[in-house]
Amino acid sequence: MKKIALLFSLSLVSCYQQERNCTDFKTGKFEFSQEIDGKTETSVFERNDSLQIENFRGTIDTSSVRWINDCEFVLQKLHPRNREEKKSIHMKILTTNDKGYSFEYSYVGETKKQRGVVTKVK
Repeated sequence: MKKIALLFSLSLVSCYQQERNCTDFKTGKFEFSQEIDGKTETSVFERNDSLQIENFRGTIDTSSVRWINDCEFVLQKLHPRNREEKKSIHMKILTTNDKGYSFEYSYVGETKKQRGVVTKVK
């Protein structure tokens, strides 16, 4: 009996899919907070289907947005100031909810991925 209950529980867990309404987040105004050198820093950005304009620490950067599919896109800074900023960033939306989305990102061609959470402001 215990085996049947365990199998039933596992089948329910394996059927659960997290929500991913990525198209709700292709455009809009967003906030992303991260810890840098022990201090929480917040970036605010607006995105349309082909551009993202970000304000971070009083500096405004513009990046092109190239959508791979509804949940993945590549960012490329339009006016990079150094070699590091020339690298494209691959973004993948993992889950969504009514307030925002969780995502993972990495430089294109690199395997080290980082994760974050974005909140939709407008």
